[in-house]
Amino acid sequence: MKPSRDIARLIEIMAALRTPETGCPWDLEQTFETIAPYTIEEAYEVADAIERGDLHDLRDELGDLLLQSVYHARLAEEQGAFSFGDVVEAVTAKMIRRHPHVFPGPDGKTVEAKSGFWERIKAEEKAERAARGKIEPTGALSGVPIGLPALTRALKLQDKAGRVGFDWNDPRAVLAKIREEADEIEAEFDAGDNAKTAAEVGDLLFTVVNLARHLDADPERILRGTNQKFERRFASIEAALAARGKKPQDATLQEMDALWDEAKAAEKKQAAE
Repeated sequence: MKPSRDIARLIEIMAALRTPETGCPWDLEQTFETIAPYTIEEAYEVADAIERGDLHDLRDELGDLLLQSVYHARLAEEQGAFSFGDVVEAVTAKMIRRHPHVFPGPDGKTVEAKSGFWERIKAEEKAERAARGKIEPTGALSGVPIGLPALTRALKLQDKAGRVGFDWNDPRAVLAKIREEADEIEAEFDAGDNAKTAAEVGDLLFTVVNLARHLDADPERILRGTNQKFERRFASIEAALAARGKKPQDATLQEMDALWDEAKAAEKKQAAE
């Protein structure tokens, strides 16, 4: 078995790994449920490589994510449900169906990409699923997967609510709501109820996501950026302490705060140059 640029080789490798008696014991034990967390993890690693601008890593991570699709398809094929070829056929059909302004129809013509055509296509797909007996929720907030990261799911729920008019018209109104939620957290702090305080923190996070949405910002992406900033500045603190022969656990909070401010000031100076 040699490496290949052909997807067929990857499918063959997965089949070999899943072959009873001669396959890999670990791979043979896996199910849809046990593999699903790895699928999510690989998607995040793709996003991480993109954020870092590392195209070499991106190539490898995309391969890992592709492997997840092949893995799930193999599990389904073993149950007689569908194969990887069916997956490819389904997604290519969907892309052609959803882009009639790009791909000609049976009459050899394309349609004009005008307002409302996307919603019409989605409605047709929904009707097709209903014809197959698939019953779907019909509420305004339906269709948002529960397994999404919490920030992303909050964003999608808010988008859907906004489409039916349940939304603020001014980002400043959202900012006022954030202040209100912060006050409610303080009130629960004073009452000494940690459970209610935590619930109010959830309300605050949800409202902050809404503010990001009103600013056309992806909350997942901007929080990743903040995480990277925190890591970078804390690394500066560690480097400065190491130069003094110290570790963070040997320093006072005041000392680390001062070094944080220095790192912050240095970043601002560098950005201005």
